[in-house]
Amino acid sequence: MATTFPSAACRFYKVCGHFRIRRRGASVVEFAIVAPVFILLVLGMIEYGRMIMVQQVITNASREGARQAALDGSTTTSVNSTVNTYLSNGSISGASVAIVDQNDATLNPATATAGTAIKVKVTVNYDSVKWLPVPMFLAGKQMQSVTTMRKEASN
Repeated sequence: MATTFPSAACRFYKVCGHFRIRRRGASVVEFAIVAPVFILLVLGMIEYGRMIMVQQVITNASREGARQAALDGSTTTSVNSTVNTYLSNGSISGASVAIVDQNDATLNPATATAGTAIKVKVTVNYDSVKWLPVPMFLAGKQMQSVTTMRKEASN
């Protein structure tokens, strides 16, 4: 009579089966460790993505405002209207607009002479444009964009 031995796969299953029974709670513990880090990473990506989007919108708004200020016949009201319209189309509120000269003194584009450098500054507090209920990384930060253009001559 020949003796038969259990196959290698059967022996492996018996050994691994014992370890599998003892590891039932391991996945719960691993998830409890990994989940907060993953959630923090996702919320950080959302917050920084929103910040980059807002920065791009205020950069474009300041550029549009500077272009309006550089045109002949422009006024402070028309520049503010152009910037605020651009910002409201980008769903951004609470921004401040300043029209200044090279020395950061307030400037009226209607009285500026041809060739004068006109700066349009758009500033917004991140807390007024955030998407998350509690900003984690950018709380209290202020974003600003400045665009400078020269006043055009009317010839």
